Amino acid sequence: MSTLPETMKAVVAYGPEDYQVEERPVPRAGKEEVVIKVEACGICGSDLKAFHGSAMYWGGEDPWMKAPVTPGHEFFGIVAELGEGAAEKYGLKIGDRVTTDQINPCGKCRFCQTGKYWMCEIHNIYGFQKDVAEGAWAEYMKFSNTSRIYKIGDGLTDEEAALIEPMACAVHTVQRANIEFEDVVVLAGAGTLGLCMTQLIKLKTPKNFIVLDTNEKRLGVAKKLGADMIINPLKEDAIKIVKDLTDGYGCDVYIEATGNPTGATQGLEMIRKLGRFVEFSVFGKEVTTDWSVIGDRKELDIRGSHLGPYTYPIAINLFERHLLTAEGIVTHSYKIEDFPEAMKMAHDPEAIKVLLKP
Repeated sequence: MSTLPETMKAVVAYGPEDYQVEERPVPRAGKEEVVIKVEACGICGSDLKAFHGSAMYWGGEDPWMKAPVTPGHEFFGIVAELGEGAAEKYGLKIGDRVTTDQINPCGKCRFCQTGKYWMCEIHNIYGFQKDVAEGAWAEYMKFSNTSRIYKIGDGLTDEEAALIEPMACAVHTVQRANIEFEDVVVLAGAGTLGLCMTQLIKLKTPKNFIVLDTNEKRLGVAKKLGADMIINPLKEDAIKIVKDLTDGYGCDVYIEATGNPTGATQGLEMIRKLGRFVEFSVFGKEVTTDWSVIGDRKELDIRGSHLGPYTYPIAINLFERHLLTAEGIVTHSYKIEDFPEAMKMAHDPEAIKVLLKP
């Protein structure tokens, strides 16, 4: 017999800026499914864009965000219920600390069948699709029987465990950059993902590593976490500084993690010919640029980065080895019932990562 309660507190998204804290039924684990008691879940920049009605999430006749749904995709929790066969399939027991990839792959499409599950054609991501991929802004959450589940050791603090998902995404992004010892690397954006990337890029030991942001507090954290140089483009000519540092050529690698169209256009001007440009951000509006820069003028290697495929174990291991930290990144925590205050703080320039902790 299940020992779970009948109801729980959860945030439910009905539409843009129509998010309510409600009592909802606690999910139950079916065959090979797992229910966790949520310990913490972050508020992501993409969650803010969804909250404000970005067309990426709510636009068109078949919007990607299927409401009503409980958001939240940066989570970890404790195993509270195991469905038939789940313990054997995942090697789990009640009480284990766990997380999972934020994507709930179908397991059947050409991408899933060839090991590229993070590009699943159906592409249900926890926190965006009702019923099939409910998120973790709630007291309990269910993992499907196609989830990729990872144990979290006792060596990680709660704050570090709550950063596993963004750190896994950051690992994939830095991997896509193929950073070499002699590279001059520019990272645009020092939000949560940028500060995760900062630590990982430092581990790659490039020749020079520069972080750009318009928020002085975040730049200060980036400097502590490993940036060789920090630049506020609102106060200094970032493009000129980078060009001067590289004999006029430009940086070898540019990673865009601002979510602002200026971050992309600035990078195309700042990067050298034959450079590697990695695009990570989710944009709230279209980016307009001169595509001839990519081809005819610079022959750039443009690489996208999506989610954190095969990188969760890497992120967990690096945290366990104390090569990464959550210090300075996780700044605020709130209860589920205080969601309005949490969302308000997530918009505050003084905040970096805001957590909901049921």
